[in-house]
Amino acid sequence: MLKIGALIFLISSTLVNSQCFYKDDSSKKLSPESRMSLYRGQLEFTLHLFNEINKKVPDDNIFFSPFSVYHALLLGYFGAGGQTEQSLKRSLKIADKMDKINLMTAYKVDKTSRAMNNNSDSYEFTSVNKMFVDRGLHVRQCMLDVLGAEIEALNFQGQPGESREYINDWVSSVTKNNIKDFLPPRAITEITRLVLTNAAYFKGLWASKFLPERTKKEPFFVSESRQTLTHFMKQKGIFHYMVNDDLGAQILELPYKGNDISMYIFLPPYSMKEGVTNIIANLTPERLAAVVEESFMGREVVVEIPKFTMERSLSIKSVLEGLGVGDLFNSSADFSTLTEDHGIRFDDAIHQAKIQVDEEGTVAAAATAIFGFRSSRPAEPSVFIANFPFVYIIYERPTNSVLFMGVYRDPKK
Repeated sequence: MLKIGALIFLISSTLVNSQCFYKDDSSKKLSPESRMSLYRGQLEFTLHLFNEINKKVPDDNIFFSPFSVYHALLLGYFGAGGQTEQSLKRSLKIADKMDKINLMTAYKVDKTSRAMNNNSDSYEFTSVNKMFVDRGLHVRQCMLDVLGAEIEALNFQGQPGESREYINDWVSSVTKNNIKDFLPPRAITEITRLVLTNAAYFKGLWASKFLPERTKKEPFFVSESRQTLTHFMKQKGIFHYMVNDDLGAQILELPYKGNDISMYIFLPPYSMKEGVTNIIANLTPERLAAVVEESFMGREVVVEIPKFTMERSLSIKSVLEGLGVGDLFNSSADFSTLTEDHGIRFDDAIHQAKIQVDEEGTVAAAATAIFGFRSSRPAEPSVFIANFPFVYIIYERPTNSVLFMGVYRDPKK
């Protein structure tokens, strides 16, 4: 299985006044709880984002990387000041008591940990953050000191087209050619000053693969009045399976090799017209934790799930505004921690994602840019046939992170 995400924030105009983070950064005491606090906030943000996106496209397939969106916004938070900083802190669900020193420390520890675990024998997951700044922007030295590896200067003013191609090539490289030509023409202009990016890539194999010869074309029930044919992968094996009353769903865990990362499929009752929307609305951090942390026994399950490829582009400016990012897209945006130049603001935000699920595992990619029920329990063996709309997430257990998530509603879309 493989997944990829890239998130980009473009900022146009020029840029406000501050200290690096505080008058005396050294006065902030480091907390051993900061890393777990970062993960908790990220998960809460993820589920709110999922709900907002579903409201925008309630009848379509959905696939995106909340991990990518969060980390691009996190770069913006590190560089923000004043009211913009406070709005981003609230929308990113960063704990009130968490200061930027502890958050930066947690961020760097997480970055180092991921780098050490990358390209393991079990799976590969890479996440790279980058601030592309215009050469004319005066980035404060303290920001260069703490985020030097993330900051790279480009000639936006003199070579906007070439700069766009450079960033697109960078996204393509990190996502292993799954996201190509991401930024459209004129996304970068002579007045662009800052592009905040995250690119993430995941590749793994099912712990229990599906045999290709068992894949058959069968009906998928898009609604009570419409059905279509699609390929279903099938197997019978021992899986974690449960029925969750709070979410109104049957839940199946399909782990990838290594068991650190799994796909969870949430299947509402077929008779419930708003079953998918209800699952998303009721999916709180606490309820998700109850699902992924519960040591429910493995049981024999007959599994049938669609084999599919999906690619989605989504303008998420209005989605982020719905999450309360404040004046991020206004002329009043404050990025005084990053630079003493004035006038930086975000112009727009887009997200692109791609996923392929087959017998071997999954391939997925995502890029974001901000620029200018209770059913009766089935008899043994349990039967989990996902032949009508369902919710799915790709979850990384060690960090309590949702890497990718989506809704499968219609094979023809």
